[in-house]
Amino acid sequence: MKRSVAIIVLLIVIGGIATLLIGCPPPLVRVRPPEPRVEVYGLAPYPDAVWRPGNWEHRGGDWVWAPGHWAKPPRLDAVWVPGHWESKRGGWAWNPGQWKYR
Repeated sequence: MKRSVAIIVLLIVIGGIATLLIGCPPPLVRVRPPEPRVEVYGLAPYPDAVWRPGNWEHRGGDWVWAPGHWAKPPRLDAVWVPGHWESKRGGWAWNPGQWKYR
């Protein structure tokens, strides 16, 4: 009996968290982000290194440049898709970069 109650409570909590995470839109920034900086990154430091370009972050009301960096792909067939700022009604929302697989 106690075990079934604990499982039900756990499922309710997990369901509530999932609902919050799925239903929360990304925060909006009202000021358009600056144009991306041109980064010079040179040769890869190791054979399978992938350049992840920098991007503007909105911190404390100011735009701050987060520089790009070299990264090791999680799998051989991984391709980095950079994040981008997207115009939304009422402002700009950040869509983070992610690894895609071929």
